[in-house]
Amino acid sequence: MKYPLIIQNLIDQFSRLPSIGPKSAERLVFHMLYRPQNELHAFSQAIDNLKSNVKQCQICFNFSESNPCYICNNPKRNKTIVCVVTKPQDMAIIEKTASFDGLYHILGGNINPLENISPKQIKIQELLNRIKTDNVTEVILALNPDMSGETTSIYLTKLIKQFPNIKVTRLARGLPMGADLEYADEITLENALKDRREL
Repeated sequence: MKYPLIIQNLIDQFSRLPSIGPKSAERLVFHMLYRPQNELHAFSQAIDNLKSNVKQCQICFNFSESNPCYICNNPKRNKTIVCVVTKPQDMAIIEKTASFDGLYHILGGNINPLENISPKQIKIQELLNRIKTDNVTEVILALNPDMSGETTSIYLTKLIKQFPNIKVTRLARGLPMGADLEYADEITLENALKDRREL
């Protein structure tokens, strides 16, 4: 069946989102057609606000309404420990454990030659600059335990080990190989943080 152009355009837009195929997009659009106008307006406003009011922190590269973000701005955080993660969702799941009081550094990806992602395309140089200037004593590598996460961890370890007196640790195993940090439960992640080891 061919849908009116307005409906088809919205289905196409939803289909561009990760994990949303054409059938799921279709269900979302028809669900929205049955919702009151004020709900659709609130949804539309939230999408508009996303790009206009959310900034990327210039220190850790988290998304926030302020720059620097609320974590980098918090005087109670331990500024000598930096936890390196791939994406903001990984940082959020670690924060939910309430077991880490340091700062973060979001790489924005992992080294992945198969996808043409080189070290220059992610925030590695920015991390090294922070280590040089911010009195960092420990870097925790909290990257996904998959091939690109391991490749990035090995690469970062070699670079960071060039700095004297910087301890490089990684999350303890317990996170299954090939899993995304975003999907780990809080207890597993809390234990992995507590049992991290030096590289």
